[in-house]
Amino acid sequence: MDSQKSTLKKVLRIIAITSISIFVILFVIGTVHTDRVEKTKKAVAKIHSTKLTLDDVMGKNLPPDPGSEADKTIQGIDANKNNIRDDVELAIFKEYPNSAKTRAVLLQYALALQMEMTQDLVNEETVIAVAEQTSRGYLCIGKILSRNNMEKYTSESTKLREFIEMKQINNLERENIQNGFYSNLTSGTIPSDNLCDIEFKFLLN
Repeated sequence: MDSQKSTLKKVLRIIAITSISIFVILFVIGTVHTDRVEKTKKAVAKIHSTKLTLDDVMGKNLPPDPGSEADKTIQGIDANKNNIRDDVELAIFKEYPNSAKTRAVLLQYALALQMEMTQDLVNEETVIAVAEQTSRGYLCIGKILSRNNMEKYTSESTKLREFIEMKQINNLERENIQNGFYSNLTSGTIPSDNLCDIEFKFLLN
């Protein structure tokens, strides 16, 4: 009889310990999931709110030339903290000093491509958010070009996009980071409106 009671107590103790363990595990999983969801929401909101400004386009706060420091890290140098890599920003101003509209679309595209290199949290949701920004920048470039001659339009838009892509993804390490970043992408949408951060009515040329 005593043996049966002892065995029953052991079984009940095991059940109690198992139940508590399961509760703790589920609580931890739930907490981690909630934390991940909140961090993802904040990261996506930051991506969506990161926009080019008119001051960026007009060169109100151009950074110093980073020189060889530009390629010592994947992220590069962003001394003026406008989310555009300094060497790319300066290259745009050097190439297109007399066209604010061209600078506007190229800076926006460069900003979006830089997001691929600077995300602290990388998951499907943040990658989708960045991909949407990149698509906006890519498509915005076409907004400054005439479509009267489609062959010329295609040639000019390709030239502008490749100018930024070659400046931004300019070594194997950055190319690998970009490829790895988008390996998290399984779905997404291509924006069809609100493509440009800057309204061209504010720009004279």
